[in-house]
Amino acid sequence: MNRDVTEAQVRAVLPLDGSFAVFLGNEEKTFVIYVDEAVGAAISMFMRGVSKERPLTHDLMASVLMAFGAKVDRVIINHVEGTVFFARIIISAENQLHARKVIELDARPSDSLAIALQQSAPIFVAKHVWDSVEDVSATLEEIEKRSAEQASADSSLAAGEGVEDENVEEIDPDDLDLDGLQGIDLEDEGGDEDGHGKGYDDGYGRPDDDDDEGEEWKKGS
Repeated sequence: MNRDVTEAQVRAVLPLDGSFAVFLGNEEKTFVIYVDEAVGAAISMFMRGVSKERPLTHDLMASVLMAFGAKVDRVIINHVEGTVFFARIIISAENQLHARKVIELDARPSDSLAIALQQSAPIFVAKHVWDSVEDVSATLEEIEKRSAEQASADSSLAAGEGVEDENVEEIDPDDLDLDGLQGIDLEDEGGDEDGHGKGYDDGYGRPDDDDDEGEEWKKGS
C-alpha cells in the first residue's frame, strides 16, 4: 500500500435533491463526495447503526466475503479527476484451503465507503487527492450547528415548553453553502426533477445510471 495517505472518517451525510452529500475528512480538513440516493441512504444507515429487517446490497457483500474467510482490510480514495473520485477496496482473505492473500479491487467511492462503514474498516485518502480537494469544514460546522439547534427545539417542543416559532429553524440544504463545491452547482446542472444528470460522482465519471454503469466504465477505460 502507498503509505502517503491520510486517514479520514465519514463525518456527516446530507440528503439533497436526488443525491446525497457525504462529508469525508478529519479535524484538519473535510471534503464532499456526491453519491446517488440508494448508496447515500445505505451509508447513512450504517453510520447510525440502523437495524434492517432484510440485508441490503452491502450487507450481502459482507456476508459473501465472510463466507470465504475474507474481510475488507481498508478503503483508499486514490484519485480524483475534476469532480469524479476513484477508490480501491483492499480485501484480505484466509481460510482452510488457502493461505492469506490480499486483493485490491477498483470500486466506486460510494460503495467503498458504505462497505467500509459496514465492516468498521479504516478509510484513507491519497495525499495528492487530500491536497487537491476543497476544505468545507465551515459548511459542516454550520450544518452541525443547525442540527443541534433543531434537536434542541424539537426536544423543547416535545417537553411542552412552547418554543417560539421564530426560534425553530429546520435545516434546508438550499440555505447552506454547498453550491460550487468541487465545481458542482447543485441548483442548476441540467438534471431532471429526480436529480438525474446533476453531475455528482458515481465513481465512473458519469451521472447516475445504475442499469449499465459497469459497461460504460469499461468503454471509457
